[in-house]
Amino acid sequence: MTIDHPALPPIVSRPWIGSALAAMLAAWAGRSPGWGLVLASIPFLWMAARGRILAALIVAVIALHSSITTASLEPLSPGRLETEGVMAGDVIEGRYGPYALVDVGSGPILADLPASAEASLGDVVRIEGIVVGEAGELGGRPYLGTVDVDEFEVVSGVRSPFIALGNAMRNRVIERLRPLEGGRGLLAGFMVGDTSGVNEVDQSAMRRAGLSHFTAVSGSNVAIFLGLLYVAVGPIGIGPRRRAVLGLLGLPVFAAATRFEPSVLRASAMAGLVLTGRLIGVAMETWQVLSAAVIALMIIDPGLVASAGFQLSVAATVGVIVGARWPSSGGKVMRALAVSIGAQAAVAPLLILHFGVVPLLSPLANLLAAPLVAGSTVLGVFGVVGPSLLSDLGAGLAEVVLWIARTAAAWPQVGWLGIGIMLVAGLIHLFRPGLRGVMALLGAAVVAFLMLAPAGSLPEHGAVVLDVGQGDAVLLSGGPGNIALVDGGPDPVTLIENLDEYRVNALDLVVLTHAHADHALGLTALAGRVSIGEVWAQTHTHETEASTDLLRLLSGVGIPVVEPSVGEEYRLGELTLVVHGPARQYASSNDQSIVLTVTGPGRTMLLSGDIETYAQADLAQLRADVLKVPHHGAGTSDPRWLDQVGADLAVISVGANDFGHPVTWVISALEKSGATVLRTDLVGDVVVPLG
Repeated sequence: MTIDHPALPPIVSRPWIGSALAAMLAAWAGRSPGWGLVLASIPFLWMAARGRILAALIVAVIALHSSITTASLEPLSPGRLETEGVMAGDVIEGRYGPYALVDVGSGPILADLPASAEASLGDVVRIEGIVVGEAGELGGRPYLGTVDVDEFEVVSGVRSPFIALGNAMRNRVIERLRPLEGGRGLLAGFMVGDTSGVNEVDQSAMRRAGLSHFTAVSGSNVAIFLGLLYVAVGPIGIGPRRRAVLGLLGLPVFAAATRFEPSVLRASAMAGLVLTGRLIGVAMETWQVLSAAVIALMIIDPGLVASAGFQLSVAATVGVIVGARWPSSGGKVMRALAVSIGAQAAVAPLLILHFGVVPLLSPLANLLAAPLVAGSTVLGVFGVVGPSLLSDLGAGLAEVVLWIARTAAAWPQVGWLGIGIMLVAGLIHLFRPGLRGVMALLGAAVVAFLMLAPAGSLPEHGAVVLDVGQGDAVLLSGGPGNIALVDGGPDPVTLIENLDEYRVNALDLVVLTHAHADHALGLTALAGRVSIGEVWAQTHTHETEASTDLLRLLSGVGIPVVEPSVGEEYRLGELTLVVHGPARQYASSNDQSIVLTVTGPGRTMLLSGDIETYAQADLAQLRADVLKVPHHGAGTSDPRWLDQVGADLAVISVGANDFGHPVTWVISALEKSGATVLRTDLVGDVVVPLG
């Protein structure tokens, strides 16, 4: 019996694809002088052996160019630096202040800027400051060092007309979409790649749902831009060749407006090749266009090969081409699903390499989101040049995309094992048609199991000290449907990912022990995303920006915030929470922490916030089986108090830090008192049964 298999595009055997792969390998190998050039000789010899001398020479040029460029990046010497440079991007508002990449001739530097600094891509600037950091990479782009800038001045404006027009286009979009919040912020991401209005948690949700490529701006955005450009000049009645010239002039403007994102460069290079072919009367096949674009970009900037965005963009395009050509009889929906599955399969290894996991149901999320993104983008464009109502409608569609992302972010994420299983299933589906029904049922069972079974399990009656880095966050479970959270750690994204892992979407009680950011900042992710019954906080005597933002957000969604009194009790299913501190008003915010004992059916746990010696002296009577060690194990505790608590288990919530936490003598004192000491930075989440 003869079995007909789907005719897949012979990717590797196509000369153009082989040349593109060789070009990327040569660019990557050339980044490591010495052995890297030896590795780069492999694609060179491969091309030469196949008689493709021109391709072999191109590979050699790319490898040498990459090697020379990498070798020329000399790290900055320590000391004071005074220089002029060109802004390689916009000023970015980071968590610790504004920063930007500035090209100073010998290469880019990472400039930590004063709070008042304002500049745009292409501006010529003068900077003075102290070199405080070593060389590194930002978004795949290497820089020579970090400079703490104290003098910053824009010397002259943008010199390139393409960048000037791109800046004007970007500014117009952003101004018409302000305020960049929620759907309006995401719409700016769809249109010009500006995600500054999308908070960290939503950006993480987009990534975990497999939708972040929509804000990277790529092929579909370039197509929309060119289409609208041609519509705009339609009344003039220019012919196809002149439209091609107009398109070639418009592409660098759009690339500048989207800040030369690697995915935009790939898409623009492909569009430019198609338009050039149309101009000179040469038609190129899709594989040729993609491959030639990759080769051209590797010749111009071999450093792009190290960019995760460029790698994912190229791989996704390969997957889209394969998926679009896959034989299907299911109509437009099945064709769209095949394209989405093709793109996801192509980028899966890279996603695991860069991020550790792959969203299992990303094709479904993309199938739902793609038409909404297209509609939102088109409405946004017309709203920027016309009635603002259209922008509002586009922002509304973007809000729906955000809802899809937030929902899909909690769907299963798989690693190498999951990818291997799916690969085997795909091969069986392809080459053993008789087993397709069995594989479909098995696949559905696996997906259902992953959807319903949490990666982490809450104890029936107990606590989980979450690994949130240098901060505190403790989940309390008093039984099904009775969940509380004490503190949220320093990172909203990390907290939400932890809650997703334990399938927590509702909290009866949230406690902010004190105002410091390593306890409060993570909690800012909860408002509007997680159902909260009540919040306890004690911040009126000591406030921080993080605690103020949290209270503002909670007030905005109508969640009550109360200050508990000493002796107050809260029943959480089978657990009882009792407030013991602060016993009085303290000068130290750490001593002002809310201190709780959690009593379960069999054991007790003391949640001590960050209290130090003064508050510990006032709480000398407290005893517990389990101690959440105060202040991440800092040397601010009284060793006698640590011993008096009498815990047989001590948990230190700590992450990478420059404070020396935890100090050695605290660990020694706890062990001497008979306690087993566990650290979240070493063992991850610590599950504490209290039953």
